Amino acid sequence: MARHITSFSNATVKRLRSLRDKKARREEGLFLAEGLRIIAEARISGRLPEIIAFSVAGAEHPLASEIITATEAAGGEAIETSAEILSKMSGKDNPQMVIAAYRQPLTALEGIDRSRAPLWIVAQALRDPGNLGTILRTGDAVAAGGLILIDDCADPFSVEAVRASMGALFTQAIATARWDAFIAWLRGGPGQLVGTSLKATTDYLDADYQAPCFLLIGNEQQGLPADYEAACDLLIKIPMAGRADSLNAAVAAAVMAFQVRASWRG
Repeated sequence: MARHITSFSNATVKRLRSLRDKKARREEGLFLAEGLRIIAEARISGRLPEIIAFSVAGAEHPLASEIITATEAAGGEAIETSAEILSKMSGKDNPQMVIAAYRQPLTALEGIDRSRAPLWIVAQALRDPGNLGTILRTGDAVAAGGLILIDDCADPFSVEAVRASMGALFTQAIATARWDAFIAWLRGGPGQLVGTSLKATTDYLDADYQAPCFLLIGNEQQGLPADYEAACDLLIKIPMAGRADSLNAAVAAAVMAFQVRASWRG
């Protein structure tokens, strides 16, 4: 049965609020997801939260009620509270009426099964959590296997990244690695590494993409380092017809991912 919490100083309220901080997420091994849509996507993917907090209005939705019941049945904690306390936990003035804390999945590169999908997205030193979450959403849209984060990227479990992913965080495998470890792993099996570069001469529409294709997107400001470009099997460019010299990293990932899939339709 759900506990009713009315105090801002409650330990569970403080614990959920702390998950907005990267250090706390790492220590707890948990992350926050806000809103019924994202939490429902987690349920469809077979994931239930360890803690779910909701308002009276939030629990009125049949799907929310089902997830709350399933969470309690699985040994999770259910908390009924006010919109004001939900706002304190989420850090938003207009909080969602359902907030949940999930266990972070393991992100070891060795846990990636490259045979489960023909397309994978690889992001190098991506700094913007919104871009990262959007790339996860794109990965879901093109049925990619997942996202591999290279070097020092934004935290995929930050509130901003989870929100931008719109639930795709629960459908995509996520791994983190340094560049040298990634290249060693990639070359240990099949896989074409495709990089995007302003210096490339091959148009993205004319390229020959081979599965499994690992699509490498560089840092928002600097792009890919020269030695990373040199390690790619194929470098492509997306020609700019206007004054802009490049696309936003998340937009470039989407354009490329859909073109790779389109090229395989035959």
